[in-house]
Amino acid sequence: MVEVEAQADLLFKDVAGYLKADDVSRLQSAYHFSEAAHHGQFRKSGEPYISHPLAVAKILAQWHLDPQALTAALLHDVMEDTAVTKDEIATTFGRPVADLVDGVSKIDAIEFQTKEDFQAENFRKMLLAMARDVRVILIKLADRLHNMRTMQAMDAERRRRIARETLDIYAPIANRLGLNAIYQELQDLSFRYLHPTRHRVLAKALKTSRGNRREVVGKVLDAIVARLKEAGVEATVTGREKHLYSIYNKMLEKQLSFAQVQDIYGFRVIVRDVNACYIALGLLHGLYKPIPGKFKDYIAIPKANGYQSLHSTLFGPFGMPLEMQIRTHEMHKIAEAGVASHWLYKSTDSELTELHRKTHQWLQSLLELQSTSGNAVEFLEHLKVDLFPDEVYVFTPKGRIMALPRGATAVDFAYFVHTDIGNRAIAVKINDELMPLRTELRNGDRVEIITAVQARPNPAWLNFVTTARARSQIRHFLKTMQLTESVQLGERLLTQALATLKTSPSDIDETGWDKLLRDCGLKTRRDLHADIGLGKRLAAVIAARLLQLAGDGAATPRIAGTIMIRGTEGMAAQLARCCNPIPGDAVIGLVSKGQGIVIHTQDCAVIRRNRHESDRWVDVQWDDKTRRAFGVNIRLSVANERGVLAQVAGAIADAGSNIDNVNVDQADSSAYSTINFTIQVSNRFHLAQVMRRLRRIPEVVRIARVKGTQRERE
Repeated sequence: MVEVEAQADLLFKDVAGYLKADDVSRLQSAYHFSEAAHHGQFRKSGEPYISHPLAVAKILAQWHLDPQALTAALLHDVMEDTAVTKDEIATTFGRPVADLVDGVSKIDAIEFQTKEDFQAENFRKMLLAMARDVRVILIKLADRLHNMRTMQAMDAERRRRIARETLDIYAPIANRLGLNAIYQELQDLSFRYLHPTRHRVLAKALKTSRGNRREVVGKVLDAIVARLKEAGVEATVTGREKHLYSIYNKMLEKQLSFAQVQDIYGFRVIVRDVNACYIALGLLHGLYKPIPGKFKDYIAIPKANGYQSLHSTLFGPFGMPLEMQIRTHEMHKIAEAGVASHWLYKSTDSELTELHRKTHQWLQSLLELQSTSGNAVEFLEHLKVDLFPDEVYVFTPKGRIMALPRGATAVDFAYFVHTDIGNRAIAVKINDELMPLRTELRNGDRVEIITAVQARPNPAWLNFVTTARARSQIRHFLKTMQLTESVQLGERLLTQALATLKTSPSDIDETGWDKLLRDCGLKTRRDLHADIGLGKRLAAVIAARLLQLAGDGAATPRIAGTIMIRGTEGMAAQLARCCNPIPGDAVIGLVSKGQGIVIHTQDCAVIRRNRHESDRWVDVQWDDKTRRAFGVNIRLSVANERGVLAQVAGAIADAGSNIDNVNVDQADSSAYSTINFTIQVSNRFHLAQVMRRLRRIPEVVRIARVKGTQRERE
């Protein structure tokens, strides 16, 4: 305990340098409260448990965090590991401290199906608390950093699990918040526990290399200092070694041996102002030749986490690459402390203001992800995508710079601007040229999204979008639309099923409905209708059960009216791709789980295969008011004459139809070819008109409509 007391005294001495005496006194009270709560508890290493909260508070004190955050750090495990409640903390130390402690604490009261669900829900809780108050994640990062520093006492399996979690979630969050020092230390510690042998071998190789290159690095350092001094540029120049995990990653990505990784050393030049940064860059380029394509200006276009510097790689002595970072003192503070610089440096610099704005923007995006993600695991999946480290910078039509993850598409950009822009996007202009929405954006692109009021997201977008925001908003829209359409369809199906039993929904009293909902484990009729519309429950079975519960199970069935369809019902009623039905075709609906009703032609092979499942069939009929175009496939055998394709295309256009797709198959005989068209028609009568026009062409020797693997001769 003597060592713990000394640790506590050191903490109070540190904070006394920037906190008021009353704040230090309250902090001491929090320490004694936490010590009493954790009395008799020990860490795996054998140390008293209170040593951990003290270490976490000490890390935060280095950032000059406020008294509330330091108090929460000392208490951050009491709710989780002791009998102390949130209300007790709120009564003793105030509601803000209690909220911070609660944000960091794990969820223990809920039972989860899997460990992954439990972890995902904990992350979601913590990150949503962080979105309200960034100090939550600062405490959690300090907590994780100390745990990683002291993991030796744990078993190997647990060390690996925690290290993987740290590398996947906590290190990227530290990077996203601009906490560079913590980011790199968490990566190196994770690497050490995930791959202990590789870490040990690399560390040894780096130590040997350091001795071999010390003289060269010293000469380079002296040359840089002398060149800057000669030009009258005041600068602090330091040499730095790349972190082990960074070296390991480069070896992995580029399939290099350690001996081939030459840019292990870098140099940092810290100058007075922005102008001096560019002057220093020119001087260094005059001293050593720059490597083409290895220059990045993060001053003009800062990273999303607020980081600013000039980066350039130069050819040093003996061909050794030298990585240069040039920045101002203010930029250096932000690069090291990130969002914590708000507390560490009481400054009104525009750089800090911009950093806070970007951080706030990202935290708000977490709240949006939460509202559109279906569950905690999906939220965590989106978050991992959002923590993508590399960025591409593009411009809006008004010249505003926007940072997106590398690989982002025009659709990602649209959702980044605004959810409504994404939902209504129909095309994009990149650098004033019309391009597909799936086009991958590059640095410097000027992007303009074209929208339409009636447009809506395409499910195929999920195959190429890269940002969490776009993915979650598309999924949210599709789920909402599918639910709405499924509810409407399910209600119609149930009404039809009840009609076959000579009753209607209004004839069933509330008691019958309540019993049915309880039996199905549902809360509302809307939920029931949605399940029926999505094919999860069969309307005929639900109708029979409903009458049974209502005490009217002996009703005599009769034939009900059919459901009218227009082909525009959306996701709840889909047209089968196997037979491509169009108005005028005899059709039937097949209830498919998760898809709702799929409309087939009555002679479709799928219907024949499912003839024994008649309870899944639904009578449907085309609505006379149907006003849309339907895709249909036709196959033509034509004589190989010059201009025949143009004649066929002209005839299709004259009949008022559009061509969606065309391809030509060479027939066995060189005298004839087969042409396959996908055309747009409004109904079966319109298709017949198109075919009649095509038959008038002398070179057309055969024509057929193609339904999947079938042909319907006209």
